[in-house]
Amino acid sequence: MGDDMRVEDPRVLMVDDEKRVADAYALRLEDVADVAVAYGGEEALAVLDEQRVPDVVLLDRHMPGLSGDEVLERVRERDLTTRVVMVTAIDPDLGVLDMPFDDYLSKPVEREDLCAAVDQQCQVLSYELLGEYFSLESTRAVFESDVSTDDRERVAEIERRCAEVEQRVRSLLPEADELLSTFSRIDR
Repeated sequence: MGDDMRVEDPRVLMVDDEKRVADAYALRLEDVADVAVAYGGEEALAVLDEQRVPDVVLLDRHMPGLSGDEVLERVRERDLTTRVVMVTAIDPDLGVLDMPFDDYLSKPVEREDLCAAVDQQCQVLSYELLGEYFSLESTRAVFESDVSTDDRERVAEIERRCAEVEQRVRSLLPEADELLSTFSRIDR
């Protein structure tokens, strides 16, 4: 199955209060992703604070304490560059229309479907990051041509974020070198 994934070793956070279920889904992704597991909403937020931002969060909706819906809201409030897939036994209703998730899978989810969802979300994420990279590079190029002393901090922040985004794009997209070099060929 690993050969069917376009992204190599994506970072995934599996969140489910049922330990057996969370571990089973993590096991399904074990050979194609770097999977961290959280057994509840509070633990998920702690993992997000302690580790690098995952590419994809697989999130159960119905959990005691902090529900998946609340975790989703907090993830979005933190403005993390991650994709969120609800993986839940709750059938979707009209209430989900306003929820800011990126995909919705109803349990049980087969291994192939789980891998496909992770891969698809990583591809979407990589192109979002690529867009951010191009925007940052363009801004950096404009500043570079006419930087006053007051703007140097802003340029340094743009360069830091650009390097961070570039590294993440390279980790997600096999064809990243080609795409990134396309931008450098544009005459500014």
